[in-house]
Amino acid sequence: MLKLLFICTHNRCRSILCEALARHLGGNRIDAYSAGSQPSGLVHPDTLRHLQRHGIDTSGLRSESWDVYANLAPDAVVTVCDSAAGEQCPLWLGQSAKVHWGLPDPSRIEGDDSAREDAFDAVIKTIERRLARILSHKTEHSSADALSGLLESIALEEPCHWYL
Repeated sequence: MLKLLFICTHNRCRSILCEALARHLGGNRIDAYSAGSQPSGLVHPDTLRHLQRHGIDTSGLRSESWDVYANLAPDAVVTVCDSAAGEQCPLWLGQSAKVHWGLPDPSRIEGDDSAREDAFDAVIKTIERRLARILSHKTEHSSADALSGLLESIALEEPCHWYL
């Protein structure tokens, strides 16, 4: 089983979306978690609403510190916001593949409900496409370098078509 830790500074939207979608789509092939370097402590309400709108289970989702996962030993750590990508990861993540999957934050869009829905839909679809690409490969016995290369190529080949 591929163990993924999605990181975003505040762990309230993008990393939560990734965790929930990876759990939903990954079945028994992906074990997904999310955390933040400076967690807000609350999952953004729109994140939960839009996941539920897409039929994704939101039970157990919470905003928490990456320190909670000091004993996790993930196969890969995926940063999803630019500020988290630039942060120094804790030493305990040293053996994990590390990649950046830049995603715009749909919770920050200003506009009407339709604009916010479009933004969340675009980010959710991007994450789904990226996860489908992971699931199309045999990753269970990949080296950290091979996994890193795969995850980086997926981010380049499956860009998000919505930006703030």
